[in-house]
Amino acid sequence: MSYIKFDRQQLVNLKYSLKREYVCSNRAGSFATSTIAGCNTRKYHGLLIVPQPNFDGGNYLLLSSLDETIVQNNEKFCLGMHRYSHDVFHPKGHNYLSFVELGPAMKFCYHAGKVILTKELLFSIGSDRLMIKYTLVESHSPIVLMFKPFLAFRNLHALTKANLNADTHYEKIKNGIKIKMYPDFSYLHLQFSKDVEYSHVPLWYYDFEYLEEEERAYDFKEDLLTPGFFEVFMKRGESLVFSAGLDEVEPALLKRSFNNEVKKRVPADSFKNCLINSALQYFVHRNKKLELMAGFPWFGRWGRDTFISLPGLTLTMNEPQKCKAVIDNMLSELKGHLFPNVGKGENAVYNSVDAPLWFFWALQQYAIYTKRQARIWREYGSKMRAILNGFRNYSAFNIKMMENGMIYAGGKDFALTWMNAVVNGHPVTSRPGMNVEINALWYNAIMFSVEVAMLAGDDDFVNEWSEIASKIPTAFTETFWDDKKEYLCDYVDGDYKDWSVRPNQIIAASLSYSPVSAQIRKHVVDVVQRDLLTRRGLRTLSPKSEKYIGKYRGSITQLDAAYHQGTVWPWLLSHYAEAYLKVYGNGGLDHVKSLLNDFESAMREHGIGSISEVYDGDPPHSPGGTPSQAWSVAALLWIEYLIDKYAIEK
Repeated sequence: MSYIKFDRQQLVNLKYSLKREYVCSNRAGSFATSTIAGCNTRKYHGLLIVPQPNFDGGNYLLLSSLDETIVQNNEKFCLGMHRYSHDVFHPKGHNYLSFVELGPAMKFCYHAGKVILTKELLFSIGSDRLMIKYTLVESHSPIVLMFKPFLAFRNLHALTKANLNADTHYEKIKNGIKIKMYPDFSYLHLQFSKDVEYSHVPLWYYDFEYLEEEERAYDFKEDLLTPGFFEVFMKRGESLVFSAGLDEVEPALLKRSFNNEVKKRVPADSFKNCLINSALQYFVHRNKKLELMAGFPWFGRWGRDTFISLPGLTLTMNEPQKCKAVIDNMLSELKGHLFPNVGKGENAVYNSVDAPLWFFWALQQYAIYTKRQARIWREYGSKMRAILNGFRNYSAFNIKMMENGMIYAGGKDFALTWMNAVVNGHPVTSRPGMNVEINALWYNAIMFSVEVAMLAGDDDFVNEWSEIASKIPTAFTETFWDDKKEYLCDYVDGDYKDWSVRPNQIIAASLSYSPVSAQIRKHVVDVVQRDLLTRRGLRTLSPKSEKYIGKYRGSITQLDAAYHQGTVWPWLLSHYAEAYLKVYGNGGLDHVKSLLNDFESAMREHGIGSISEVYDGDPPHSPGGTPSQAWSVAALLWIEYLIDKYAIEK
């Protein structure tokens, strides 16, 4: 029995099945994603999404879908599914689905007439190649299996419209064809493990509609080109492998390649293994460098997300070398004292005040795990010093260190922290001035740097920065704490203090070097547990606030308005768990375990075998955002890591 499996009753219910999405990645930046019903509901859905080196380095959708049709005794069963105008679905291949399950490959089983056909989908690790294995499990006579590919050849964030510039010519290759709709694109190679008959009948199909884009008030209609169709005979018990990739493959090797790829996978047979499989998909190995995708399907690499996610995605699986490789790659793009928040190279945007501070935290976890604190300063000291000095001196976005050692950043028109949603050019959650988590991370960064510099014998640095650090706990408490309210305010700008109950204060309580006392730490944990804790993470704003928005729904403007105004984020839960265990010790294990165990059901709610980006603030805390988010998965792996750590100590 598969750990995650959907039956016929669930699959024919489109309100259910169209909200559940899968992702298959090659761990090198390419992936396939769609719904378990087989119908694309986002412009981000498709079977071959790959980087294109001749463009901007972003992802491009080449193969949108592949419609299969079973032909037996002149009877046709169309297994594809698309949505058109007026909420019309055609064909309705989901009606033939008997089950879908998550295994080493994403497996679909179709029962059409007296035919049982399975389809198993996976990506070749490290290669820009999708493989789909078809097996004719049951049939009283041979069948013809027809394949109709739908091509897009566009940026992942765009939509294709029918046009006269599309090149419909093809070249015949072994057991298939190759085609390129526009110049500068890579050729798309479509091949099969046995001889097939190809009929070239190029046609545009109009007005495919994407439900999720419509709900977000984006353009949601697309035209797709089909170059023609393939036909192949199959008999009972026979298997066939289809390949879509950027390079030609030897067809005779496809079956072996598919089986070898299956053997490389961690079995998706438990909650833990699903988390591991999901974690592995975020890594991008390209050009001898290693980086992390922030989430599927539309996020690329984000600096902040990388450092927050990194320990959970690497150290928990005993892979410190991966952690170091990602850190080293990110350091190669350090500009002054800032990391790119989003993008890379010429397209990089350096506007995150917290990414450099999360770098120190990630490096700190690496040092603790490897017990190499003494070596850290010799290897990374110059970069650490440069970042600290950059914060100390006035820089872009009003980032500067004040006389009391605290960090001031931004202004009312800047969105520099992780609460960075912008509507009509203005931050929704404007947090100018001194932010509680920024200053907590700043203190932790200094103290960690002093720790490793002391081990390396750098007395000048230790003396200089120890003096600065000594000021911060008192200044931090005076700035953010109130004895009557008994929690930390969110930010301070001049005489104004924002007393909104937000989760950022939990970071001050979770860090190894915390600027608050044990008593304050406990009060912070208590107020966060009372006002913000849910079964899916921490709310970004207390429901008691007039600004609280309990549903993450609607147009992109409505979504951005709710993004940090009550919406629940799983990534914060790891910091809550760490702070809670620091307060209650082993006595807090049962509570933390229950938080982790509650997420098991989430793996069937949105991103299959993964954890969503956000959830509604209001019960039942429905999922939203990206179906598979790196720091959400990382948080749960880190919580399990903490549980094991405290259990051993117990």
